[in-house]
Amino acid sequence: LPQHLATLAAAAREEARQSRQQLQAQRQEVAQLQEQLSRARQDGERWALALQRAQREALEREATRGAEQARQQELIRDMKGRLLELLREKDALWQKTEGIDAPVPSPAPRDAGLCARCHKDFRLLSRRYNCRLCQGKVCHTCSVDMGKQGRCCLLCYQQRHTQAM
Repeated sequence: LPQHLATLAAAAREEARQSRQQLQAQRQEVAQLQEQLSRARQDGERWALALQRAQREALEREATRGAEQARQQELIRDMKGRLLELLREKDALWQKTEGIDAPVPSPAPRDAGLCARCHKDFRLLSRRYNCRLCQGKVCHTCSVDMGKQGRCCLLCYQQRHTQAM
């Protein structure tokens, strides 16, 4: 019996030692898990703050974008209004000028020694040209070279090119 009690005591001691080792291992595991949980909570708080910051920045950008869009719409509305004003003004001016006849080139002066436009004397250095359209006598300054067609006075040239447009 004493030997049996000694084996039982030894077995109980061995079991107690193993239980202590398991308890210590579980305590270490709990400490590691608590540390991981603490890090996870800190990460969660950082992510929550980052999310709040990102949401706040997104709201600010949206507000800025909305204000910019409102300004652009206001500008577009103003530009459309100004365009309508200009079109009305153009129409009013067109109606005013509709009855005005195009200027007719003045006939050549009776004095063949003067330019029909600027009335400058034709001399040795100021050459006289015949306008190919109205047959008036004009100086070099008051005429335009039309290439192979010859020269014509500025007034005829302007009339011809405004009618061509």
